[in-house]
Amino acid sequence: MASIFTRIVEGEIPSYKIAENKDFYAFLDINPLAKGHTLVIPKKEVDYIFDMEDPLYKELFLFAKKVGKAIETVIPCKRMGLIVFGLDVPHAHIHLIPINKSSDMSFDSPKLSLKNEEFLEIAAKINQAFKESS
Repeated sequence: MASIFTRIVEGEIPSYKIAENKDFYAFLDINPLAKGHTLVIPKKEVDYIFDMEDPLYKELFLFAKKVGKAIETVIPCKRMGLIVFGLDVPHAHIHLIPINKSSDMSFDSPKLSLKNEEFLEIAAKINQAFKESS
């Protein structure tokens, strides 16, 4: 059975897309720790990130770097946090989280509650920044 992320890539489940190329897809987390919290995934479903083939693994992180830089141009923050966490979804993914202090990356923190319009606005701005940097 396809993971929820594969279903997002295939368009079965809607997402707030940030960026995409032939191998990778980036979209806003719907339970964000911060505005701009983004998930970056390989389109090829691989459960565990360390099981990825080396070339794909390397390209995933290079793609995430470009996405992170785009987020930084839109969301004020001191750093772009990166976490490979993911026990809930059996599909390798990277969390990119705009942070100002280390506690901003705690998954035990309350999640933001954003309206659809806010997600759409954030996604559009980051997508534009990504396109301008490519």
